[in-house]
Amino acid sequence: MSTAADPESPGGVVDVDGGIRAGVQAGILNEAQAASLIALFHAQAAKRQAMSAEDEPFEFFSGFAEVFVSIGLVILMTGLLMLVGVFAFAWGNDTAGVVILAVAAVLAWVLALYFTLKRRMNLPSMVLTLVFGGAICLGVATLLMAEPQEPSRLIYAAPPLVATLAMALWYRQFRLPFSMFVLGGFALVTLYTLTATPEAVFQLMRSADDDLMNSFFDLSRNPVFALATLGFGVTAFLAGMWFDMRDPHRLCRHAATAFWLHLLAAFALVNTVAVSLHSAGGMAMLVLALMVITILALVIDRRSFVSAATAYMAIVIITLTGSDDFTSWPVALLILGALITAIGTWWVQLRGWLMRRLPDFPGKDRLPPYNKA
Repeated sequence: MSTAADPESPGGVVDVDGGIRAGVQAGILNEAQAASLIALFHAQAAKRQAMSAEDEPFEFFSGFAEVFVSIGLVILMTGLLMLVGVFAFAWGNDTAGVVILAVAAVLAWVLALYFTLKRRMNLPSMVLTLVFGGAICLGVATLLMAEPQEPSRLIYAAPPLVATLAMALWYRQFRLPFSMFVLGGFALVTLYTLTATPEAVFQLMRSADDDLMNSFFDLSRNPVFALATLGFGVTAFLAGMWFDMRDPHRLCRHAATAFWLHLLAAFALVNTVAVSLHSAGGMAMLVLALMVITILALVIDRRSFVSAATAYMAIVIITLTGSDDFTSWPVALLILGALITAIGTWWVQLRGWLMRRLPDFPGKDRLPPYNKA
């Protein structure tokens, strides 16, 4: 009888052959499929056992070969894009620029067929994703701006909207998690161009003289931009949770895709909630918001939300310690650094303690495992 470690099994061991062989006897699987499933289960179980319980899997590249190839791709694409300016200047129109940008997009797609689908190289795939999305967005913008016409919302929204759709096609083809981050960025720009009005933009620019960040995310001062950001953050968060719940042990690309979506969601949600509550209710509301954000991050086991809230933690510490001059900042930084280090060091223990005390709720059993002892 063959057994393997099972992260969800209370005893830690599960009979692999028993369940899969039963499927063969029932005619659900054939012998070849059974052998493949057994090998896959053992590989995943071994990978999860080798992974530290404190890990939130993340990988930019797996070796220097990927860095080397990425440098070559950056140089290649930079040279290609430089031709946009050269030919556009020489010909006196934008036609050459649009053609070369289209070539760059096609070339990125063709190279991704090799580096992403065949070689499984992460960093070069990320470079090609940025090139493809950027070339599509810039190409559409150049094409629209080439024809003299009255500026309209559609002209500003079309480039990022087309780029968003193109990135959706890219993700469907290559299943690269990072492409969801680029897709989300273009979607956010599209949202701003579709919802913003000239009056809101002028109001933002006027209020930005004091504090651009606060004026941008404050629901009371700039509701159009802030609501758009908040709606985007909620959507990105729900999409990230959908991917997370499909891969609670974080072994596959679903968890990596969720990681990039949660980065987008953290940026949008944390900034909007923290700035708006601080503006409306002062320091007490900001402290409450940071506590809720930290609890949410622990429940879903995503550190990105705490990372996005670091600046607001600093504001609270500086206010509470009276560190309002430059010479007192080292004290505030020491406290903040100790706090973040402590949360990161005892993250697993804190999460286990919290999850054990929370009542059962829909989806709790589909979140990443935690220490139930």
